Amino acid sequence: MATSAKAGPRAGGAKPGKPTQDTRRVAVATLIGTTVEWYDFFIYATAAGLVFSQLFFKPAGEEFATLVTFASVGLSFLFRPLGAFLAGHYGDKIGRKAMLVLTLLLMGGATTLIGLLPTHATAGIWAPILLVLLRIIQGISAGGEWGGAVLMSVEHAPRNKRGLFGSFPQLGVPLGMLLASGVTALMTGVISPGDAFVEWGWRVPFLLSIVLIVVGFLVRMSVSESPVFEEIAEKKKQTQMPIVELFRNHWKLVILAALVFAGNSAAGYMTTGGFILNYSTNPDGPVALDRTDVLLAVSGSAALWFLFTLISGFMADKIGRKNTYLIGFACLALTVFPLFWLINSGDIWILFLGLALFTVGLGLTYGPQAAWYSEIFPASIRFSGVSVSYAVGAIIGGAFAPTIASALVKATGSTTAVSAYLLVMIVLAAAATMMLRDRPGIDLSIRNQAEQEVGATIFDKRRGVSTDDAMAGSSAGTGTRV
Repeated sequence: MATSAKAGPRAGGAKPGKPTQDTRRVAVATLIGTTVEWYDFFIYATAAGLVFSQLFFKPAGEEFATLVTFASVGLSFLFRPLGAFLAGHYGDKIGRKAMLVLTLLLMGGATTLIGLLPTHATAGIWAPILLVLLRIIQGISAGGEWGGAVLMSVEHAPRNKRGLFGSFPQLGVPLGMLLASGVTALMTGVISPGDAFVEWGWRVPFLLSIVLIVVGFLVRMSVSESPVFEEIAEKKKQTQMPIVELFRNHWKLVILAALVFAGNSAAGYMTTGGFILNYSTNPDGPVALDRTDVLLAVSGSAALWFLFTLISGFMADKIGRKNTYLIGFACLALTVFPLFWLINSGDIWILFLGLALFTVGLGLTYGPQAAWYSEIFPASIRFSGVSVSYAVGAIIGGAFAPTIASALVKATGSTTAVSAYLLVMIVLAAAATMMLRDRPGIDLSIRNQAEQEVGATIFDKRRGVSTDDAMAGSSAGTGTRV
């Protein structure tokens, strides 16, 4: 049986190989693209934590306005599955690259328009309505973005480097956060401090998105389609209804994968969702730190998050995805209480220390995700599987984590309940991690669909038969595995 030239290590084959120039170019392209996407997504959460409650939701009253503002942050998560369904369906049918370009343009357009919106003072009720609608579009885009980016990176990567190359699109999240908080700090501290930021300065980070979108578009258009999808298209193996097949045959796997991400998502959105920023800068709160100082501390923690996410890519290739995750969850569990103790000190450097410690676990439980998700779902529905699992995990974990945290602080007058809530989410995620199997080295190509279909959880004792194994067994007269 002849195979195409694209069915070797580049196409997710079973053999290790050295990264090619094309592999590196794709990795960098996914990093740039996801950085732009998540800058757009996080700039909303940053502005929400600082000024949106008074600009768009002020008539609701101070306390309720804060809750509604964070609810608008979480609302976009409810529409991530829609983006995941749509991008997964068409990504499994017409390709990964087309969906990446579309989601980038959708996210950038929504972000730019937010920067042009009138506030409640000038447009009344239409201001928050339009803001929420554009946030929903951001959510749809984010739901479709992630799956395509990770598959482009992982499916191009050699087998023994999937953890590392899969971490590149993951790095776009802390980089996007670093960029969003850094630009906002520049506006609040230098260009438009004080009232000027509330009056007009908050718009500039949103309007800058148009420049980033042009860069991201050009980069994404320059890379080749995933070799795994090219093989699927060549063999005409596209699934007609990938979402239906996913939930018919792999719904348990989707739930477990979603729970794995939920722990990281709940923890991460304490920072990226704006809660810590709002809590620590509230002038009437117990901490009341300077807005620009906290933004700079968040930027510094994002740089460390980037570092530990990259380190986790190397670890995932050395000790496995599962072991890296479990170490990361242990780190998070050990820091959820000290995090808020340090924040409540009222000292900006001690606050930064708390964030820095927290990012160790965040990075270790995020970097390996791309490779692991790609290895547990079959090729024909892989885009749908990774996208939907990620979107559902974001809803369970991160969607309303800032809102829940704000409500817990309001009800108890303390952040202890917030730490307890995060600990519960981390324990659930670690339990789900234990139920999944590590499958580094599995052939990701469509010719190995039978082996990919089974054995991804500890409860599934079946073993599939890859085409290569079947041929080897037949020629040796030893039969095949069952």
